[in-house]
Amino acid sequence: MVAQVLGDRIAVRSGPDDADPARELANPTPGGSPLVFLVVEGSAAGTSDMIEVYLPVKPNGSTGWVRRVDVVLSDNPYRVEVDRAAYELRVYKRNVLWIETKVALGTGATPTPVGRFYVLELLEPTDPGGLYGPFAFGLSGFSEVLERYEDADEAIIGIHGTNEPEALGSDVSHGCVRIDNKVIKELADKLPLGTPVVIT
Repeated sequence: MVAQVLGDRIAVRSGPDDADPARELANPTPGGSPLVFLVVEGSAAGTSDMIEVYLPVKPNGSTGWVRRVDVVLSDNPYRVEVDRAAYELRVYKRNVLWIETKVALGTGATPTPVGRFYVLELLEPTDPGGLYGPFAFGLSGFSEVLERYEDADEAIIGIHGTNEPEALGSDVSHGCVRIDNKVIKELADKLPLGTPVVIT
């Protein structure tokens, strides 16, 4: 389940009964996408005023609590799984395999992190034939060894296209997951923000 933030900022609490917020997050994201959260499974059931969500902050896997009235909840039929050992990305729709494709991953020095993440934003690079291909999904996670990528403020990991399709199936990135440009175009057209991404 996905929670989309309604206002221009949202208060996040460390626990459901905390009186004061631990942090505030801005809406939209720095990349211009609406701010969404992946809801922790089972958290939105019932009528509780508070919902536990995964946060796009360090450390990876962080969660927090937001007020139900501050978000709009929606179901998402998609999920993405990245199998590092097999160099494969699989996309499921309503638990049925939809896409299976080869990936390139981070090097030994800059590995692709494992864990549960979600699609935070969809970006369209200015050069569709460049390093990132025609589209890039920014995920809610970060490199665990780098503080930033080149001119970016943070080392956010993503799933994006590539101008080196021959490198698919190998370890060549700074931690991002690279896939074929035809596949990233198809995913960009279908996957909503908040889609869960599990990397193992």
